[in-house]
Formats: sequence, C-alpha cells, structure tokens
Amino acid sequence: MSSVYNSDMDRTRKTGILLHITSLPSEYGVGDLGDSAFSFVDLLSEGKVSLWQMLPLGPTGYGDSPYAARSAFAGNEIMISPRSLYIDGYLDISDVLVKAPAADRVDYGAAKALKMPLLRKAAAALLSSKGADMKAFESFAENEAWWLDDYALFQAITDDIGDSRWFSQWPAELRRRDAGALERKRKELKREIDIYKALQYFFRRQYMKLKEYANGKGIGIIGDIPIFVAPDSSDAWAERRLLLIDEDGQQEASSGVPPDAFSATGQLWGNPLYRWEEHEKTGFDWWIRRFRENLRLFDIVRIDHFRGFEACWTVPEGETTAMNGKWVKSPGQKLFDAVKAALGGDLPIIAEDLGVITPEVEELRDRNGFPGMKIAQFAFAFDNGKWQTGNPYLPHNCQQLSVAYTGTHDNNTAQGWYDELDDGMRDYVRRYLECSDGEVVWKLIRALMASNAMWVIFPMQDVLGLGADARMNVPSTCGGSNWSWKMGKEDLSTPSINTIRYYSELYGRAEL
Repeated sequence: MSSVYNSDMDRTRKTGILLHITSLPSEYGVGDLGDSAFSFVDLLSEGKVSLWQMLPLGPTGYGDSPYAARSAFAGNEIMISPRSLYIDGYLDISDVLVKAPAADRVDYGAAKALKMPLLRKAAAALLSSKGADMKAFESFAENEAWWLDDYALFQAITDDIGDSRWFSQWPAELRRRDAGALERKRKELKREIDIYKALQYFFRRQYMKLKEYANGKGIGIIGDIPIFVAPDSSDAWAERRLLLIDEDGQQEASSGVPPDAFSATGQLWGNPLYRWEEHEKTGFDWWIRRFRENLRLFDIVRIDHFRGFEACWTVPEGETTAMNGKWVKSPGQKLFDAVKAALGGDLPIIAEDLGVITPEVEELRDRNGFPGMKIAQFAFAFDNGKWQTGNPYLPHNCQQLSVAYTGTHDNNTAQGWYDELDDGMRDYVRRYLECSDGEVVWKLIRALMASNAMWVIFPMQDVLGLGADARMNVPSTCGGSNWSWKMGKEDLSTPSINTIRYYSELYGRAEL
C-alpha cells in the first residue's frame, strides 16, 4: 500500500461533515467499512462536501472510547464489514444473513458478540488459503511487523487472561516483558496471534478501498490522532521506555486538562505521559512513524489536544480530579521539525487548540501553518451585560487559517446546545443570526459557511437537526450513551444534503 502523503495542504474553501464510522447504519449493530460507508461518500458528493472527518479508528477497550485505543497503529476490528468479507470469498452467504436486533444506539457488547465469530471465521479462511491472498497478507504482516507483532501478542494475551490491564492483572513476567515468558506465549497463542494479524489485514484493505473511493470523488479524509496512548494499550506495554511508566508498569503521573469550558474540575484522562527526553534521544522516531502511518491512512490529520506538544497538564498519580496538576514543558518545535524533515515537507494538520491556550501554543501552531479550530457553541457570551462581539469564535471573527465547527464530538448537538441556553443567551443567538427558535441550527450553519474560515465542518447530527439525545460524548464521563449514536438508514438519503449543497455553492465551498 503506497503512501498517499501530500505535504501541500489544500487551503481552498471547503465544507466537511464529521461522522464516525461506528455511527453509520448497519445490520450488524455497529457501523462498518461496508456498503453504508460508500453510500455516505455518495451523499457527501451529492452535497458538494469535500471533507469527511472521522474519529480515531483504533481498537477500543472499556468504555468504547475511540480516544482510548489499544493501539496507536491498529484499526478497530469491529469496523470490518462481514458482507465485504463474503464478497471476497472468506464467508458463506449464511454467515452474513445474521443480523443484529433493531436498536436506536450502538450496543458494542452485542455487536462484538455477533461479529467477532464471523470475523474470526474469515481470518481462519485467509490463514488456510494459498496463492495471491496469502502472499498479500504475508507481505502486510512483514511490512507492519514493527507495530503489528506487539499488538497481536497483546490482544491474544488479553483474551487469554480476560483483562487488558497488563500493569495490574497480568503475571509479573508478562508485565515486565520477560523474553522467555513472551516467547512461550508466542508459541502457546500462535493461532490467536495470527488471527489478530489477519483481522488487521482485513481492516486495512477495506479501509483503503473506502479511502480510494472517497478520493476518487474529490473527498478528502480527515483522521484524528489522540496525543496520548491508553494505559491498557500495546503501546504502553511495549514502549514504556518512552512513557512515564516504571519497570513494573506503574504510572508516575497521569494526563488531563485543568478546569475549562467542558468541566469545572478539569478532565483527568488517566493516560501515561511521555518521557520526552527519551523521544529526543531517538530523534522522535516513534512520532515520525506515527505521523507517517496516519498520513498513509488520511489526507489530513487533526491532532487532539495540540497544546500538549507545548506543555502537558501533569497530574500526580493518586489524584481523583485534574485540579491539582501542573504544566510541564513538551518539546514543541523540535518534534515538528524532526517529523517534517523525515516526511519531506509541511504537514497537513488541524490543531485542536481548544481549552487553556497560551501565546506559546499559538506561536507553535502558527509557526507550522496549522489551522486552529473555532467552535460556534463557544462564541456567544456576555461581559458586564454586553455582547462579546470580539469573541474569536463568532462567525464574523473567524480567521482564514482556521476550521470552523458548529460543535465537535465533545459538544452537545447544535439544537441541544441552544435548547439548554438561558433566555438571555437564546435571545443573543437569535439576534445574531436574525432568526426564530426553529431556524437556529441552519442559520448557524449558514453563518459559518459565509465566514472567512478556510474550512467548515458540521457533525452529521447537526445536518439532520437532531437534539441532545443524539450527542456523541460527554467529556469526563464513561459509559452511558457515549460513542453510541448512529444514523438511520433513511439518513443516507436525507434531503438536508441539498441545503448543504446550496450553501457550499453560494459561499464558494463547492469544489466537486
């Protein structure tokens, strides 16, 4: 699979839609890389939408958060399409006729129980095959061995033990990666390890077909890189020398952010922090590999928590909130210089520059030419009873080198946000947009379309005009309805796309 990396970011005016793969309609209980994904690309093309932004695609663990993946490089096996595997000859027709019960939300546990036996059967069929398919798989496994070997071993041990918390639930010899113990596990779990490698081959092949289809219609894919790795990930287990994790697997501190617009007590994420001096000793090799891999998969990448490259909020281990942390410097420009030198040019990156942003963070963003993010839901505020007309998130203040959103996966839907405002703030919003209550969402979309922002991106929930019950995530919470919103099949032909097309054409954002 050749690189699709292009160092020249296209800065023409564009429209985008934010939708995670798992939110696509599917008969298997969770969205995947099959027919609905291709139909969604067709919908975007119809609406003159030239950017599809996804959430991170890594394999999720407890809580199903795409920002807490078990690998920084692997794909989520649950996104593999069984129907595509049938078409490719790895499953029987009877396998793909199995369907999940109708449900309004994604039930990840039920979806995994339904899909994983099918995916494992397909993987077994691949592993017993000969000829071109097996050669293609072997080539993939060899080329990706630098991350795939540890990931497949990690997942096989996790299944064997029944727990991904290697730092507390695994035997000491596995926790400490004793060479003899690892070799015994490789022999004992060889079949399971090979199954996981085959599943990653399926994921990569299906994903790249989807990306090729989207690119062929003039649609670029925006991926998402969480700055940190999950504590119960193969990365933390195998690369602890690069993290603030001791030899026995215990974290020395945790990541998070101080109190902000999302949480009064801050957000305690619990991810291990980087041992930056070790990264510098290697010339930032791990980060170079990470960016290179992501820029094979995506045309543009959004860096979640960009400010962490300038300084990280470091919370002592044992704290129950993020309030008592402190900022610790990160390598900043040194890292991006190393990545750009290795990849040969500027980087097509969107900087998630929300939260506590300092002049140093802004300088790092601007020096590298990265567009920042403008969130319309943060735009409306009063100061001593007066409208804050200079708020940088207001549509008329959006800079050209920025990406404007009605909201992100961490916000309420636009309709849900408006419904929860007090009377005074709703009056401000209506006056700014010159509209009635029932017109707010589309008037907000139109205002962003007309703004000077280089790109505008709208969550699919806002295009559909949905309320708070369609919210994707509530920060600092786990479980509940987080990450489980999904489209209805009828939404793949929503007439709302005609309005998106009209505004894209009206405001010079229609390239297709």
